[in-house]
Formats: sequence, C-alpha cells, structure tokens
Amino acid sequence: MTSHSSQRALTTLSWSNLAAQSAEQISLAAVPIVAVMLLHAGPGEIGLLSSAQTLPFLLLSIPLGVLADRWSRSRLLWLAEGVRACSLLALWWLVGGGAISLAALALLGFVGAAGTVGFTVAAPALVPSLVPPHAMARANARLELARSAAFAAGPALAGALVTWAGAGTAFASATVLSALALLLLLRLPAVPRSAGPQRHVLDELRHGAALVWRDRLLRPVMWTAVVWNLSWLVLQAAYVPHAMRTLGLSADAVGFTLGCYGAGMLVGAVLATRVMRALPFGAAVLLGPWMSVLAALVMCATLIWPHGWLAAVSFALFGAGPLVWTVSTTTLRQTLVPTRVLGQVSAIFLTVNAGARPLGGALGALVGSLWGATACVVLAAAGFALQALLVSGSPVRALRSLPAAATT
Repeated sequence: MTSHSSQRALTTLSWSNLAAQSAEQISLAAVPIVAVMLLHAGPGEIGLLSSAQTLPFLLLSIPLGVLADRWSRSRLLWLAEGVRACSLLALWWLVGGGAISLAALALLGFVGAAGTVGFTVAAPALVPSLVPPHAMARANARLELARSAAFAAGPALAGALVTWAGAGTAFASATVLSALALLLLLRLPAVPRSAGPQRHVLDELRHGAALVWRDRLLRPVMWTAVVWNLSWLVLQAAYVPHAMRTLGLSADAVGFTLGCYGAGMLVGAVLATRVMRALPFGAAVLLGPWMSVLAALVMCATLIWPHGWLAAVSFALFGAGPLVWTVSTTTLRQTLVPTRVLGQVSAIFLTVNAGARPLGGALGALVGSLWGATACVVLAAAGFALQALLVSGSPVRALRSLPAAATT
C-alpha cells in the first residue's frame, strides 16, 4: 500500500471511528438516563444494565479475534457496525412506541455491544497493515482522538436530547451516526489476512495466550487493565443515581459531566505522542493509572462536598490519563506481537480487560443494592489505587523506549 493510499485509508478509518463511537456514546449515555427517568431504576438495575452491555466482551472477543486474523479486517468492521446500527434502530422504535422496558434495554444493549466488540478487535489489528512501525503511535493517537471527540460530545448530546426532545430523538441520532459509519467503512480497502502458517483455531489461541502470559511487559499491562475496568464499572453503576439524587443534577447536567470524560480524552489524545516523546516510555505508561487514582479521590470528594463541578473534574481526569495509557500500551502490544496473530492477542486483552466489566457491573449492582452509591464510590477508589500499584511494581516502569519489534 502506497503512502498516499495508507493515509487515505487511515483518514477513512478515523472518520468512521468518530461516527461509530459517537453513536455508541449517545446510546450508552441515554440508556441509564432513560432507565432512571422513565423506569425509576436504581443502582442495582443500572449495574445490571451495565453488565448486559459489557457481557459480549467476555463471550465474543475471542471468536471475533480469531475471525479478524482469518478474514478481511475491514469487512469485519463493516459487519460489526451493521449489528450495532440494527440494535440502535430497534431502541429508537421501542422508545418511540412507548414499549421500552429494562429487559429490552438490556437485550438490545447486549446486541449493540456485540457489534462494538467486533469493531474494537478489528480496528487496532488493521493499523499495522496501514502504516509503518514508526508511525503506529501517531496513528493510534489519531484514532483515539476521534474516539475522544465522541466521548466528549456524545454523553452531553444524549443528556440534552433526552431533556429537550425526548429519548426517541437520542436513539434516532445514534442510528443515523451508525449508518454514516457504515457508509464510510465501505471505502476501506479489503486488506488481506497477514501471511503466516495457519494453525488449528485452538492452537492459535494457545499460541496467542502464551505470548501474553509469558511476556514480562504484556502480562502486568493486562492485569492492570483488568482491575481498572472492574473499578470503572463499579463507579458507573453508582454514578447516575448518585449524580441525580445526591448531587441534584438534571439529565442534561449528568450528560455534561459524563461528557467531561470525553473532553479529558481529547486532551490526552492531543498530548499523547508528545508525552511519549518527552517522558521515558515506562513513565508515560504509568501516567494513566496514577491519574485515575487522583480522579477517584476527586469523585470521593463529592461525598463530602456534593458539587457537580467536582464530578466533572473527576471525569476529565479519568479521560486524560488513561487515554495516554491506551495509546502507549496499544503501541506496545502492536510492537511486541506479530501482525498475523494481532487480532487474537487483541481479543485476549479485550476478553480479560473489558470482559471484567460485567463482573464490575454485577459487583456495583450488589454493593449499590446493599449499601448504596456511596459504598460503590469508595470501593471503586480502592480498586483504582490497586491497579496503579500493580503496574508500578512491574518491569514496565523501567522502559526507556519501545522494545524491538516482533519479527515472527
């Protein structure tokens, strides 16, 4: 692929990522708001919805990762986004017809998340086929910038749409954006599967799992992300009820505070490559986990001083630091793992990391039901402290630069 065609393909992937992520974020933000406003859901019900929306990461990441290494990754992106578009269309129809229920929100959230899994596995696995190794960090930052813009605008837009135009309009907007992503994905070239020996599926999975488990750098990165995701979903189970009932925020104000997460991500995406150039690589990786600790402490402060602006600052910090983590650790994984098995290895990471989210959602639901939102906020803060200590005690912290690229 020529430099010009690679740049064009990366631009197309970035714009489609923006549209797809915007659709997802509008929907994800609208679902709990609708559940609280229309169905009077509490922390327990919100935690169960979060579990349903994240369960596909646990169940489908590995199969879709194998498919990404055996099929065209650009076609997998299109198929995955098509599944998400259908789920959003169904949500729009049910809300518009007044037939929405917690069961329907959970089921369609599961279906939409299945599309998200396919998109999330295929996109980073496609990047090494589009750009040379020295440009991967910048390409990852560009994709994350598009995702960050969606995280910034999506929740705020969802809150405003639900408040001023009704929940149906929020899901209609998400459906249109998902359809736009589909049209853009049609312009991606059909990059063939990477050359290499074709093992049996189980042998390939064992090979990919061994790469992660035996690597002294990838293993602590994986476990750090597992704990982070558990803690994040515990916090998410509590936040909307906490914000609306304790902080006294309206639906659009809740959307604004959630949108500050995306605003922080935008800052992190813009600064990620600069941070990685200015700091030793290991220090850049550690920046995200420790900023999460600071963000969790700020959220705990809302238990003493119930002000919405503190929640907004907390979400901005949660977005900025972990975004640098995402860019740096994705680049590390793309460097250490051969391209021909990158889809499976990415899927293994997605399974154990994002697959931890249903457990976090269920834990948040249990703790929220028994002891309320305050207990969830405190438990989440303890989890964020643990994940920072895990990576800080690993060999990752000693890295001065990226290690040598994998050749086999």
